[in-house]
Amino acid sequence: METDRPNTPRPGRGAQLNPDNPYHNLRYDELPDPEDALRTEYIPTHPKTILNKITSPDLGEGYGLNSYQGCEHGCVYCFARTTHTYWGYSAGLDFETKVLYKAEAPALLRAALRKKSYVPFPIMMSGNTDSYQPAERKFQLTRRCLEVLNEFRHPVGLITKNSLIIRDLDLLRELAAENLVHVCFSITTLDEDVRRMLEPRTASIAQRFRAVETLSAAGIPTMVNIAPVIPGLTDHELLGIAERAAAAGARKIGYSLVRLNDQIGEIFTDWVHKTYPDRADRILNRIRDTRGGELGEKRFGIRHHGEGALAELIGQQYRLAKRKFFAVPRPWPAYDFEPFERGRRPPQLSLW
Repeated sequence: METDRPNTPRPGRGAQLNPDNPYHNLRYDELPDPEDALRTEYIPTHPKTILNKITSPDLGEGYGLNSYQGCEHGCVYCFARTTHTYWGYSAGLDFETKVLYKAEAPALLRAALRKKSYVPFPIMMSGNTDSYQPAERKFQLTRRCLEVLNEFRHPVGLITKNSLIIRDLDLLRELAAENLVHVCFSITTLDEDVRRMLEPRTASIAQRFRAVETLSAAGIPTMVNIAPVIPGLTDHELLGIAERAAAAGARKIGYSLVRLNDQIGEIFTDWVHKTYPDRADRILNRIRDTRGGELGEKRFGIRHHGEGALAELIGQQYRLAKRKFFAVPRPWPAYDFEPFERGRRPPQLSLW
């Protein structure tokens, strides 16, 4: 028998339900008790490796390093939600209440970098879930991995929505001194009311821009990704976000359109009808206008920027923002692999 769903969103979480896992013939607690929905459980996992080769032609060559699976930030649109189903959980509330952590991540990273067979590419922390989500305060796996990368002088990129990254300013400065680090802040909206509903446990917008300013002032290459742009909800804010990014010292900007693949479509649809009932259908229809009538998109080359007249209009706004606020190019140094390679060479033997 189907459980009646409440008509208003529960505060403190993004997803409001647990859709079924397509890989398991199990029924999930679709509507957990309110107290359970607010409680986060940290679950240890014990992988044998920590680096995953990135194969997406949209992203370029590199490795992903994810010390955490699941994310307490609770961004309702998060594309990483579906990866939680591989672990036997739901992409909904489970994703943000059952956070898996890999305590051995720093040791596994060290072992990987020491292998003679290791082929160096940029390491992205994290291509999946946020390296600076609340669990990082407790486990410090991101900082410990950065210590390993700093020791080996290996290039690394960081994507986050959390100002906790400022804690690691000492390491980031050392890495930046040898062109070994890039930082990307994801900023979706300038409206705190929207942010609290859309991304309930992320840093505030003001905190993020202050972090961009702090990192930029310290000489750390930092950019802002206006992502995801949600048609009908945040697409009008692109120019405003770009202006504040430039004022904070960001060296460049990027953008991507929201894509609600698989169970994320159900999660977002449920959320938007509870949160913005007066314009839910308009938001969903405008997303479909950029996705060929669907909510999701998996095709490389199209998935990030969409297609159709509305997607092109958003792209035009982005290009205008770049011309208006980033007309003078700001330096974005390429990663330097020489310090890492130099450390792998055997010492020169003396003839005397």
